Amino acid sequence: MPKNITVQKILFILLHRLPMIILSGVLVGLMFFLYSSFLIKPVYSTSTMIYIQNYGRKQTGNAETDDVQSATQSPNSESAQSNNEAAQKIFNSDMAGSATLASNCVTLFQNSDEITRYYDGCDVSMATTDGTFYITITANGNDPQKCANVANIVAEKCGEVFYERFLYGTYGVIREAYTPSKPISPDNMKNTLIGVAVGLVLACLIAILLELIDTTIKNDDDLSAMYKIPVFAEIPDFESSGR
Repeated sequence: MPKNITVQKILFILLHRLPMIILSGVLVGLMFFLYSSFLIKPVYSTSTMIYIQNYGRKQTGNAETDDVQSATQSPNSESAQSNNEAAQKIFNSDMAGSATLASNCVTLFQNSDEITRYYDGCDVSMATTDGTFYITITANGNDPQKCANVANIVAEKCGEVFYERFLYGTYGVIREAYTPSKPISPDNMKNTLIGVAVGLVLACLIAILLELIDTTIKNDDDLSAMYKIPVFAEIPDFESSGR
């Protein structure tokens, strides 16, 4: 017999099976918590920050090279100093040029074998900060100490690659990577709440489905709907009532 399911009847079904629904939510939530806590490997993340500026000059430390530069350029010549050094301030063009250089260096660093060989199984990413000349190097992995070591080593190697590729410009480290104390994933509380929600929804759907496939007659309304005739009286079951 097809049943007419109304909102009122759905609410009655859910209230009637409320203990089963709550128990299902708790059990599924517990399963999600155990899975998240013991079967998913924790992922740790740490980062270091460096900066790259397009002004300033790399000090080679080579006396012969420095003598040649001194002979070809006068100490007071404009070409021997950057604009900001001569004016004792930083121009907007210096900031914009440094941001562009930093963005280009990110591409260089991410594709340099001299740097990527030190990733050591960690997931390393690099990105400039809001169009500035600051670069954040982030290392993710299952070992917190390894992540910190990789991030700091990569930052050091980035400086070496920068000075190998560019004669002018300044490179420096603003913040070293630290050893993270807790993982960034998995989020056990979030996964548990998701499990509880999944359990409640599944239990509600199952309760409604069981009601739909149940063809037994439970009250006079079911009998009247089946035969399209009114019910005038009922004979009580004295055995089941205990009388």
